[in-house]
Parts: sequence; structure tokens; C-alpha cells
Amino acid sequence: MFSKDIGIDLGTANVLISVKGQGIVLDEPSVVAVDSETKQVLAIGKDAKEMLGRTPDKVKAIRPLRDGVIADFEITEIMLNYFIKKIKGKSLFSRPNILICCPTNITQVEKNALKEAAERVGARRVFIEREPKVAAIGAGLDISKPCGNMVIDIGGGTSDIAVLSLNDIVTSSSIKIAGDTFDNDIILYIKNKYKLLIGERTAEEIKIKIGTVCPDLKNEQLEIKGRDLVTGLPNVITINSLEIHEALIESINKIVLQIKNVLEETPPELSADIMDKGIILTGGGSMITGLDNLLSDELKVPVFLADSPLTCVVEGTSILLENISLLEK
Repeated sequence: MFSKDIGIDLGTANVLISVKGQGIVLDEPSVVAVDSETKQVLAIGKDAKEMLGRTPDKVKAIRPLRDGVIADFEITEIMLNYFIKKIKGKSLFSRPNILICCPTNITQVEKNALKEAAERVGARRVFIEREPKVAAIGAGLDISKPCGNMVIDIGGGTSDIAVLSLNDIVTSSSIKIAGDTFDNDIILYIKNKYKLLIGERTAEEIKIKIGTVCPDLKNEQLEIKGRDLVTGLPNVITINSLEIHEALIESINKIVLQIKNVLEETPPELSADIMDKGIILTGGGSMITGLDNLLSDELKVPVFLADSPLTCVVEGTSILLENISLLEK
């Protein structure tokens, strides 16, 4: 019987699910809207994200994964259950194998809790893999040989940096600076410079549309709306790419420092391989204009953005589920 195994990229910003033989079948925000008085779940995924910053006091739009860790297990389980039932509605299958990808800094307690949640959802067997490893496979790297490969996965909550060889992680680090931090940097910068308060969704839009860490590569403007902190009234301002560079550069420099630390801990033979092959960037946070150029200059190593940075991890789950013996090891 054809097994409809499931791969899940459980991200801070988005949950992506692939089904063996079908590819990516779900891509939804990791957001759950809850009535704080009755504890009733009102919306999950895209519908819940629409409510971010726009709900009455008693309705909370919760992101159950924060900084790459599970902040609310109960809500995470409800969200997982909902998404798996949603894809089961499109394609009938019995108890699948489920592969869940998590950040490198997940604890054993969290792993066990995730396994139990997936088993309650109806998994036959549950595999937990670390994101950088799966991202590397999804980006097309052959990590099975005794040869150094380096991947930097900048997601919503964490930036995971790893050097891989022989199907495993040799050196790695995880830092809680990533896409969400960039959004907060933009909110703080605009608040301090213009006395204008904007929400997370507006900050994310700014980051995507005019964000850059190399002002030479992008110089665009964007009109944004928010609440004036002096008058308390709505206000409109225009900001540019250079300002977003100023807002982001401190956090980017912290990520660069962490990457250098990982490279310093890497065995010299593997370092030589990385010099030859370069470093692969994956994750939504890696798509900021000029990040690959900046890292190349800082690290003196070629840096390449993966072909599909947003979906590398979930594509890696598909490859691993096709070769389930790799997971069983």
C-alpha cells in the first residue's frame, strides 16, 4: 500500500506540510486566535494571522512557537491537529509516519512532548530531525559523504548555523535573532526616530518590500501608516531602504559573529571544504536583499541563497521520507 507519510516544518512564523508523493500541501502562519475568557479557539493559520493587532482585548492572536521554541504546548498541539485534519480531508490516508523538524536548541523534554502530540494526532511513528540538517538536504546538498557542508537557516524565531558531514551535524549554534527580531528592530527604529507606532504586520511588510543590509543594492521608499505617539492620532510617513539598513545592521552583526564562532570550532579539513563549496543560506529571514553579499564579505567565503529558501526544510522532509532508512538510523 502506498504510504502517505507526512513531513512537517514546524516554524515560528509558518507551518509547512508535505505529503510523500504529493509535495507541499499546506503553508499556513503559525498563529492561533483564542478567546481569553472562554479559552475557545476561534481561528488557526491564515484566518488567525489576519487578526494580529486587530482583535478586541478578549481575543488573543497567539503564536505558540516563539524564538524557535514551543512556548505553548497545548496550543501547538491544537494547531498541529487542525492542520493534519485539514490535509487529511484532501487525501484519505491511515496512520502515517510523521517527520517533524525542529530548531537545534530543542530540549529532550520538548522532543518527547512533540512526539506525544503527533502520536495523539494519529502518527504510526514519529521522527524528530533538526532543521539545519533537513534544510541542507532540501537545498540539494549531499551531506552523506565525509565532506564539509555549511548551512545557515534564518527562520522566524532562530538562526540555526550548522556544519554537516556524513549525515550528521559536526558543529552548530542557534541564536534567537531572526525574522521576528528584524521586525521588532524596524518597529523600535520607527518608534524612536519618528515617534510612530506600527504593528508586526506593517514591520514585516517593510522588511519584505524595502529591507536591505546593503544600501548599494536597494534604495526604495515606502509610505507607512501608524499611530503618532505625540498626538495619539493616525499618521503617515515615508521611509527608505537606508533607514531599514540602519535598523537591522546591529542584529545582522550578531548573526555574523555567531557564524564566525561556528567556523572557528570547525575541524580544519571541513573548513577547507566549505571554502571550496561555499555556504548555503535558507529560511525566510535569509531573503533580505544583500545578506548573501554581506556575509561573503565578512566571512571571506562564497555564500549562496538557496533556490527556494522558504521551502528548503519541508522539501528536505520529502526527500528523507522517500529514504526512511536514513531516519531509522
